[in-house]
Amino acid sequence: MKKTCIILLLIVVSVNIYATPTLQQTTGKDTTEVNTLNKNGYDNRLAKPTETIIAAKKALELAVKLDYKKGIAEAYRVQGIGEYYLNRPDSALNRYFDALNQYEKINDELGKAKVLNNIGNLYQLVDSEKALENFGKAEVIAKKYNQTALIASLHLNIGNIYNRKTMYNSALDHYTKAYALFTKLNDVVNMVHCLENMGGLYYYQRDYKRAKDLLLQAYPKAKDLDMNSSIAAINMTLADIYIAENNFDEAEKYIKEGKSYSELIHNEKDIYDYKHSSYELEKRRKNYEKALDYLIDIYKNDSSGYKSNVSTRLSLLQNEQNRLVNFYAAQKKEEISRIYFWSVTVTAGLLVIVIFLLVGSVKRKATTNLQLQELNGEISRQKDNLDRINHHLEEIIDERTKDLQVKNKKLSEYSSYLSHQIRGPIATLKGLMNLEKEGLVDKQECITMMDKCVSEIDEKIIEMSDMLHDPGKTGFSS
Repeated sequence: MKKTCIILLLIVVSVNIYATPTLQQTTGKDTTEVNTLNKNGYDNRLAKPTETIIAAKKALELAVKLDYKKGIAEAYRVQGIGEYYLNRPDSALNRYFDALNQYEKINDELGKAKVLNNIGNLYQLVDSEKALENFGKAEVIAKKYNQTALIASLHLNIGNIYNRKTMYNSALDHYTKAYALFTKLNDVVNMVHCLENMGGLYYYQRDYKRAKDLLLQAYPKAKDLDMNSSIAAINMTLADIYIAENNFDEAEKYIKEGKSYSELIHNEKDIYDYKHSSYELEKRRKNYEKALDYLIDIYKNDSSGYKSNVSTRLSLLQNEQNRLVNFYAAQKKEEISRIYFWSVTVTAGLLVIVIFLLVGSVKRKATTNLQLQELNGEISRQKDNLDRINHHLEEIIDERTKDLQVKNKKLSEYSSYLSHQIRGPIATLKGLMNLEKEGLVDKQECITMMDKCVSEIDEKIIEMSDMLHDPGKTGFSS
């Protein structure tokens, strides 16, 4: 019997010795696959952002199975980047917050810094101050760990903020620093981004020669690297420059190519912008019939585009509000847990003291029992108070959530009404003004029609004012 037990023990030990390395090797192989999927997704962001999202979702699914937390966090971040390049800012923000939460759980500061950089880049669309705040937090971490690549990326993004603010000297300073760091790192992709943005900056300053020099440096490199998004943006700026210089054939060439790249990556914003560039080109060519066709198409899309833009901004703000509500709720829950913990700790300490006194002196038994009863009563009262606080907090959260839903519905109705009722007459006015400038319509007839549009706008504004100041009004008529 003893020999049998020893043999069985040796078999179990042998199985454990040989099985464990195999399991570790399998897990290591799987985590490597997660990292590879995330890297491939990130590398495809400029040419095929849809494939970026597909790869990130596969990485996330595998990382969750392995409980590979760093892989989960990075998969969320890469998916957010893909959503950003597909011009879906609300979805991108949700994924960035998921990534930030995961990196905070594993206390990965560098991961958090990358996500903060991504969030700042996203907020450039709606809130430059919020964007700079996120960039500042990321920069502190990047400098702490001497992360040159991240510091360079932050300079590039901060330069974009100042460019949008028309603070061109500050923007150029950051672009120059970014380009020098990317050159040192031999990061050709981001060098192209720097050249592209500096070219755009000089274009806004009407320095077309410098703008063309920089953009034509970036153009072939972007093509070699399949940077479809950058090619579309570079072509648009070059087309605008050639239109301004009356070089219409070159402008048309870059518009056609840029539009095809925009359609390839499904970037609706660039597709819309290329329609506007086509309108400007045909107008400068005095091809008024084609120009009018583009103008009509632009104004048809303008209303839905405005509504979508407002909806996106509201979604971003709603996501931020939800994040703050969850943060404060978690903070309150932590505070309640801390109070409960210390109450239990104090109670346990008192009970130990009571037991010690009981062992030491039987004469104090009655007094000790009375103290115990009082303490138990106090604990019960504290528990009742905590239950009431919890219930009250839930009521407050429900009430505020309902209030936010009502306000959001009102805002949505107002934006829809504004889009459909006001932009129509304004679009007509702008079209009439362009036609009158080109001498395509009788001046008196144009004034009559413009007067009619102004009267219509005035009526709509009065109607909106009445509806907005009517507390009993629950919606807008479209």
